[in-house]
Amino acid sequence: MQAEEEGRLIEAALTRSAIGCFYRVHRELGFGYREHIYALALERELRDAGHRAAREVSVMVYYRGRPLARQTLDLVVDARLVLEIKGGERLHPGATSQLFSYLCATDLEVGLVLHFGREPAFHRVICENRLKQRAGG
Repeated sequence: MQAEEEGRLIEAALTRSAIGCFYRVHRELGFGYREHIYALALERELRDAGHRAAREVSVMVYYRGRPLARQTLDLVVDARLVLEIKGGERLHPGATSQLFSYLCATDLEVGLVLHFGREPAFHRVICENRLKQRAGG
């Protein structure tokens, strides 16, 4: 990626590092484990790479400005990046929409859907804070 392109991407260096960790885990473990196993391995890989990784982070969802319910994020890296871990043969078509809703419920703007399928794949999802409907507003 050229420096000019990288300057336009939100959290470019962090997402690049997380994607590298994702590929290392996939190379090591391969296909077929449960998502929980991949999340544990990815957490370890991220920490080995110098990141702070928090698994199963609970966030509040608001409805009409009032707390509604909590949902759980698979991994949050350096308090700036949400990682949604997916396993299985095929990636569910709603996976990026699910991550988008997670971003809408937080002050985080970027996330990655990481699919530990037979062939590893990732999808970058953005929800800029300036476009979010805020709780209480």
